[in-house]
Amino acid sequence: MRFRNAFHITIDNFSSAFKLLLYRLIVSVLTLSLVYVILELALSVIVTSAEVDSLIALVGEFFRALVSGDSVRLSTFQADFTAALADVLRLIAENGGAIAGAVVGVCLIYLLSRFLNGLSHFAAASIMNDRMSAFSRTIFSEAFFRNLGSAALYEVIYVPLTFIYDALTLLACWFLFFYLPSLFPSWGFLSVLIALSLTVAVYLCMQSLKLTFVSAWIPSVLSGKETVTRGMSLSFRHRKNFLHRFASFLVANYIIVVVNLVFMLFTLGSAGLITVPLSYLFLLAIQFVHYYEDSGKKYFISVNNIAGDAEAPTGDSLEEINKKINAPAEEKPASDGADNAQEH
Repeated sequence: MRFRNAFHITIDNFSSAFKLLLYRLIVSVLTLSLVYVILELALSVIVTSAEVDSLIALVGEFFRALVSGDSVRLSTFQADFTAALADVLRLIAENGGAIAGAVVGVCLIYLLSRFLNGLSHFAAASIMNDRMSAFSRTIFSEAFFRNLGSAALYEVIYVPLTFIYDALTLLACWFLFFYLPSLFPSWGFLSVLIALSLTVAVYLCMQSLKLTFVSAWIPSVLSGKETVTRGMSLSFRHRKNFLHRFASFLVANYIIVVVNLVFMLFTLGSAGLITVPLSYLFLLAIQFVHYYEDSGKKYFISVNNIAGDAEAPTGDSLEEINKKINAPAEEKPASDGADNAQEH
């Protein structure tokens, strides 16, 4: 039910995909230009070296052997790749100062791009929340500037945390992919295929886990009117339907991967201009649906279709966490007195 509602809400907010696309294209042009300048000035000696060309050629050769099923080449790839990587690392050590400056610069620009893109993500979330709560259409620019302060603070906290989380995830997947085949017998192509499958599964599970923990963060700020820091605390403490939310994000991530790959394959990549921003909207819709349902709030799916429970659900919901935090310890529910009066 929640998954289906999130899909309908995504389609209802389809116009936001084009606004996200335009915004992200502008940010990408600006940030990639800065990255190019940094790499051209600091890393031209390394980028144009024979060692790097050899490493890139090996990576391409690996994927060609993987597609063609050349088990003989795959069995010797790890040794060749290790030797080529050692040559590149030796070249990097010889140019340590330029490398360090370029890495720091590129990382800062990457974080800046995520920060800027996150502002549009927050604006799209505000538009979606207005649509779900009051079935109103909000202009993108209005939602962007109205929530600019909260969005900026959210991104200042969210971007570094997820950058560290994603870096550790990629590092774990790197070791899993390149060292897991050594644990299998000499199965050749089959061992590489198993390692690739498990690596993709681990990566998607880790991303789904991250989305599960932060799923109530943006909705609690926009719909629950919480501060950004308090919304983060409530989101990380929210444990109701944890496995259900994790499963929905895991399925959503697999669907997103398959849809994007299939559409981009048959359209030579052009469909990604639509499917990628729609993927962000779909994940946002799942976050809001979970928040509204767990908080017992009603929300619009269409003008004649309203979902959600009239009463807050039992259990450790976000709404109940708010009441427990805000209510004095000695305060008793008002309904208890009414019930006692009825009994007498």
